[in-house]
Amino acid sequence: MRYAKILPVVVAGIGLWGLAASAYTVQQSETALVVRLGKPLVRRDDPGLYFKIPLVDTLIFFDKRLISLEPPSEEVILGDQKRIEAGTYTRFRISDPLAFYQAVGTVDQGRMRLGEIVSSAVRRELGRVKLIDLLTQKRDAVIDAVRNEVIDQSKSLGIEVADVRILRADLPKETSAAIYDRMKSERQREAMELRAQGFEWAQEIQAKADRQSTVIMAEAQERAKVIRGDADATASTLMGDAHDSDSAFYAYYRALQTYGQTLSEASPILLLSATPDFLKTLKNGPPAVATQSPPATVPGAGPLNQTPKG
Repeated sequence: MRYAKILPVVVAGIGLWGLAASAYTVQQSETALVVRLGKPLVRRDDPGLYFKIPLVDTLIFFDKRLISLEPPSEEVILGDQKRIEAGTYTRFRISDPLAFYQAVGTVDQGRMRLGEIVSSAVRRELGRVKLIDLLTQKRDAVIDAVRNEVIDQSKSLGIEVADVRILRADLPKETSAAIYDRMKSERQREAMELRAQGFEWAQEIQAKADRQSTVIMAEAQERAKVIRGDADATASTLMGDAHDSDSAFYAYYRALQTYGQTLSEASPILLLSATPDFLKTLKNGPPAVATQSPPATVPGAGPLNQTPKG
C-alpha cells in the first residue's frame, strides 16, 4: 500500500525529468548538431524548440556569427632573408557544422587548425617577397594571396573565411637596433659630407668676395687719386690766383695756417727765442690796407684795375 502511493510520484518525476532532458531550444544566432552515441544524427539551423533522446543524444552548438582569430605574432623570414614579426587577423564563420565537427571537433580545435593554416600561408607568401615590397602597393597583392590560400584550405574544415589581414610587420628588436645604428651612422656620414661641402663653398665664396673687394678697393683708390689730383690742381690754381690778387694777405693767411698746425700739435709749453721770425706776423698783425682812390673811368670803358698797395 505504501509503495503504491510512492510509485506514481516516482514515475511522474522521471517523466518530468525525461521531458526536461529531451527538450532543447535553438537560438537564431546558432546551429545545433545532435550526436547520437558519437555519430552525428541531425543538424538544426532554424530557431525553435526541439526534442532529443536523453542520455543517448548529445547536443553541440555552433555560432553562426563571425568569429575572430588573432594569434600571437611570429617571426617570419622574407625572400631577402630579412626577419620580421608578423601579426595576422582572421575573421571566419562555421558554414558547415557537420563537416566542422567531423574535421576538428570543437571550436577551440578549429581555431588552432585555422591558425596553423594562416601561419603556413603567411610564411609561404612572405618568403617570396622582399622587405621593401611590404612598404609599397605590393603589400595588397601579398595579403590577397594569403587570403585566397587560407580560403581554399579551410573549405574542407567546414569554415568560411571572410577576411585575412596582416596587422603588423615589425622588425625584431635586435634587427631594429642594428638598422637604427646603421641609419645613424649613415646620417652622420652625410652630415660630415655636407659640412665639408659647405666649408668648401664658404671658402670659394670668401675668396670670390675678397677678390671683388680687392678690385673694388683698387678702383676706388685709383679714382680717389684722380679726384685728389684734380682737387690739388684746382686748389693750386685758386691759391695762385689768390697770391696774384693780394700777395700780402696771402702771406698773412699762410702764416695763420702755419700757426694753427704748429700750435695745435705742440705741448702745453712752447719755448721760442726772444726775437723769433716765427712770431713776426702774430706780433705785427695783418698788413695795413692802403686807402684806394675811386677807380678812374674812361668814357665808354669800364673801371680800371687797381693794384692794392702792400
